[in-house]
Amino acid sequence: MNSPDNSIRSYTRYPLSSILIYNGTTVLHFLLGGTGIILGYGSWIGNLVGALYLVFAFLEMYLHMPLKVCPNCVYYRLDNSLCISGLNVVSRKVAREGNIKNFPDRAKGFFCPNNLYIASLVIPIIAIIPALVLDFSFTVLAILLILVGLLLFRFFVIFPRIACIHCRAKNICPQAQSMGFGNK
Repeated sequence: MNSPDNSIRSYTRYPLSSILIYNGTTVLHFLLGGTGIILGYGSWIGNLVGALYLVFAFLEMYLHMPLKVCPNCVYYRLDNSLCISGLNVVSRKVAREGNIKNFPDRAKGFFCPNNLYIASLVIPIIAIIPALVLDFSFTVLAILLILVGLLLFRFFVIFPRIACIHCRAKNICPQAQSMGFGNK
């Protein structure tokens, strides 16, 4: 099925390359974020905060999303489908089908899944800045710059060119709609 302008294809199954780019960027961001926090603060506090961040980020993305967001997504229901993250397949195994009308709720409330997802990407960037002020390190600075680059890559390449533009849920997804995809 094509989009309304018939020039952009909507995917029922995202290509493996798109899924690898999306998840590779996500995992790299989380791992570098945790490493940056650990190296930036050095002591047991850095180890603790870095480890807590890693647990939060991975649980939020790879457990919370399949339990709370994916069951309400169109990809949960589509036969032989594979969304950009591949989490619809996981969700079918760990969660009961939700209501597609609840899918936009992913962006409602302070602790909504969308905000937690954004937090998992931004927390290490914010946490590393004071570490650099307290004890400058070129390694930690490099990690910070890579994290900012990964975040920009996600928002300016992955979402608009690889993920959201081809998504079958873009007409009801608040994230896609905020970027101008789908029907507002």
